[in-house]
Amino acid sequence: MNIFDELEWRGLLADCTDRPELQKRLQTPITLYCGFDPTADSLHAGNLVPLLALRRFQLLGHHPIAVAGGATGSIGDPSGRATERQLLSGETIEANIAQINRQMRRLLDFAAPANPARLLDNADWTRPVGCLDFLRDIGKHFTINQMVGKESVRARMEDREGGISYTEFSYMLLQAFDFYHLRKEMNCELQIGGSDQWGNITAGIDLIRKKLGAGAWGLTTPLITNADGSKFGKTAAGAIWVDAAKTSVYRFYQFWVRTDDRDVARYLKLFTFLSQDEIAALAADHAARPEARAAHKALARAMTDLIHGPTATAEAVRASEILFGGGLEGISEKTFNEIAGEVPGREIEEGPLGGEGMPLVELLVLGGLCSSKGQARKDIEGGGVYVNNIREAGPQRRVTAADLHFGKHLLLRKGKRNYVVMTLKAP
Repeated sequence: MNIFDELEWRGLLADCTDRPELQKRLQTPITLYCGFDPTADSLHAGNLVPLLALRRFQLLGHHPIAVAGGATGSIGDPSGRATERQLLSGETIEANIAQINRQMRRLLDFAAPANPARLLDNADWTRPVGCLDFLRDIGKHFTINQMVGKESVRARMEDREGGISYTEFSYMLLQAFDFYHLRKEMNCELQIGGSDQWGNITAGIDLIRKKLGAGAWGLTTPLITNADGSKFGKTAAGAIWVDAAKTSVYRFYQFWVRTDDRDVARYLKLFTFLSQDEIAALAADHAARPEARAAHKALARAMTDLIHGPTATAEAVRASEILFGGGLEGISEKTFNEIAGEVPGREIEEGPLGGEGMPLVELLVLGGLCSSKGQARKDIEGGGVYVNNIREAGPQRRVTAADLHFGKHLLLRKGKRNYVVMTLKAP
């Protein structure tokens, strides 16, 4: 399958310029780029569609360039924004780029023998250009009429209270300059991006035609929304980040596992590198046995493998099993810490667990799972209390240091989903 057919089948083609000619050109390898502005110190799930499209191009023999916006990121892209972005300092932008560069290497192959990916910073070719030179050499090729006709600009201009600053208004020229530079210096013929980038992409194509007399193409991927109309990549807790320090591997895995049933087959196409046959089989299984959630688990495994690696995925799966009642045998401390980060926690002094230990009924009250010792006894007798996911039937049960995992943690559960991790206070 060629890249054009691959993108269409997966629902990844929102629009493109000169479709028949682009289809023909993509029958042989092409150099293309996708830009990303370092507005945070990590990529998030919403960034993945165009960046994974870049990977799809590379896997089918094309030459990908990822461009970090050291220059454009200092201005702020108005596309898809109702308000002005906060300007970032140069130091913050550089730190963000360094962090994102490390993440990018999980998505692209920079050591491929035939078509290694390249990672560039547009500040390298923008900084040396003076303001007057930029206005004379680049700005003169754009009319105000053309610029205000772009959707991203027009929408902001219609907001009488907020409007758009000249700084963000000029963003289109900087992105067009990127495409022009890459076309001239690296024979980059194609720019891809989210559909909100259409105006910026076509501005670059126009600039290339006027200054170089050469052709270029643009291709956009769709902006993803969930079946309920909500924005993809967001949860009640905020954005789903690629950085495990910002979104734990367990939460990342669970984000995909909890995909709406109406979205799971579509997301398998959009985000994973599973084949048509594999996705068709998972979709059929989901239609026949939705309660098994095989498609959801396949989606979560594929995405967590891609971003965090198979070892981290296995730990996230193990943590998920434990939080759904699985045993703790053989659990690693790292996996237990993932669990501890997802459920309420309480500290306890080491003393009460020494000798004969502490009554379980007191521990349940201390952990906040029961309102009183009397209620704790009823819950235990009713079979609804678990110590380290083992059901406890005797209200006389005492918890000792021998019950602790890694010498400091105890997992208590009441019912199916009410957990608390009791942890010894540090000396």
